[in-house]
Amino acid sequence: MDSNITEQLDRIEKMLQEQHRMQKQVLNFNETCNYLELSQSHLYKLTSTGAIPHYKPNGKKIYFQREELDRWLLRNRMDSQDEIEQQAADFLIKKGAVKL
Repeated sequence: MDSNITEQLDRIEKMLQEQHRMQKQVLNFNETCNYLELSQSHLYKLTSTGAIPHYKPNGKKIYFQREELDRWLLRNRMDSQDEIEQQAADFLIKKGAVKL
């Protein structure tokens, strides 16, 4: 019975730690790997090529701003089929190819 309580407390502690991480605005390298679900080697490659926004305040440790990561994740939005069809219809109407 004690091991069951210990396991539950461990799970609660991990959940609290995760909740704290999710509220942080500045993430360290490992937190960013978890947040983006990337391997360390992939994130290192993204930082070394300048493909992802990051900070090196002392020239060594790498930090990331959550808001910038969110914008980076949401770049290159792909339109839905409905949006594409609406854009095509709007274009044809504008060019006078289709009369309403």
